[in-house]
Amino acid sequence: MSQDEMTRIYEEYSGRVMGYICARVRSRADAEDLCQDVFERVSRKLDGFDPKKASISTWIYAITRNRVIDFYRTSHSHSELDENLAEDGELDEGLLNDETLEELAEALNRLPPELRKIIVMRYYDGLTLTEIARAINVSYGMTKIRHNKALNALRNALYSCSAL
Repeated sequence: MSQDEMTRIYEEYSGRVMGYICARVRSRADAEDLCQDVFERVSRKLDGFDPKKASISTWIYAITRNRVIDFYRTSHSHSELDENLAEDGELDEGLLNDETLEELAEALNRLPPELRKIIVMRYYDGLTLTEIARAINVSYGMTKIRHNKALNALRNALYSCSAL
């Protein structure tokens, strides 16, 4: 990996990564440290990145999300974990701008109707998982499980679309 490539990646994604982290971590200093950690990991692991499996933005988002979770697990277990972060597998729209709307539409159409409905209600209608649970008359826990299943299915459908 060249220094120019890493500089380009940092310039393109650092603002969104920092925004994501700041929305989930109370301390600006902690957020800056986490952002630095994310890009150190990106730099170390970039040679192993496989664009056939995910877009660079999705890969960087996964590293960022995992780093924030690790932050709460290790040094700040007494702090309250952000409800949105706790929703395993949640997508960050700002980091997924690389995916085209056409690919997303195709991937959504490949999902079973009950999973597609949860994705649409969560990300298009902006409903919380609690509101979705009420709307489809299912427990919150089951809705959370279905939401994670829907996100995984969507992720797999997106990867298979981009591999074509």
